[in-house]
Amino acid sequence: MFSHVDERDQPTMVDVSAKAVTKRTAVAEACVRFPHEVAQALRDAGFATSKGPVLQTAIIAGVMAAKRTHELIPFCHPLGIENCRIEIDLDDHDCAIIRCAVTVHHRTGVEMEALTGATVAALTVYDMCKSMSHEIVITDVRLVEKHGGRRDVSPP
Repeated sequence: MFSHVDERDQPTMVDVSAKAVTKRTAVAEACVRFPHEVAQALRDAGFATSKGPVLQTAIIAGVMAAKRTHELIPFCHPLGIENCRIEIDLDDHDCAIIRCAVTVHHRTGVEMEALTGATVAALTVYDMCKSMSHEIVITDVRLVEKHGGRRDVSPP
């Protein structure tokens, strides 16, 4: 049986009321890959475009999205997120690595919040840089780690 389908095959939210409240953390990341000349232009401009400061705007957008995940993904529980941090670094391969870490004390995990935060931050970077190139690609959106709940997921 699927967890989001009840005994009558109707969509439903998972009942977490019997679970223990524990500290739950999740870290997700996404990569925004730039053509080399675009990455260099962004570095030279301090990651500012005509639309404004790219990284700071993406961080704000990602945190806002993580807090509203339950409004975007059906059956996600609304959570009072206690911490959400987004870090963005440009690697040596012209990829902006966006990492979103989310923490809450609750009966359910925050994987979807971390994934949503990283993804919306990546979309914001794309939006703010697309006038420079439409060859920008968002890749490798993934859960990096999670702790708390039934099982942990840790980096290899």
